Amino acid sequence: MHELPVAVSVNGRDYQGAVEPRVTLADFLRDNCGLTGTHLGCEHGACGACTVLLDGQAVRSCLVFAVQVDGQEVTTVEGIAGPDGQLSPVQAALKECHGLQCGFCTPGFVTSITALLRDNPKPSDEEIREGLSGNFCRCTGYQGIVNAVHRVCEHAEDDAELKVLGQQ
Repeated sequence: MHELPVAVSVNGRDYQGAVEPRVTLADFLRDNCGLTGTHLGCEHGACGACTVLLDGQAVRSCLVFAVQVDGQEVTTVEGIAGPDGQLSPVQAALKECHGLQCGFCTPGFVTSITALLRDNPKPSDEEIREGLSGNFCRCTGYQGIVNAVHRVCEHAEDDAELKVLGQQ
């Protein structure tokens, strides 16, 4: 099959390559960029495990072709972590509030929560549940995840650094 060139910035680093038009962004990130934090679950856009930020917007990377993101900025869960691998505020809150178990869905939740809080820094329980409705977890109850979102919001009042969540 004919390959097309793609050049994309992922977590602030430029990646270039040639891919078949049918290669998804998720596969490009995992296979071409070596970024395996983006997980593939259903490959139909329903589970949210493959959620990444594309030019700041949460998208299901299994539903986007790599050639569609040519020239754009992608942020994966690896790019959300702080410098030197520090946990981001969202990751730390998920850990503190027991919002994860096996970890398979966690990267999708981290990116979705990051986008949610960037757009709505003080969401209600209902807004959190609506904002995360496209992410499935088969291991935990969702209350720990909702509590983690509230924990990030509580800390944001005390720490100005958290107010730029999602803009690393």
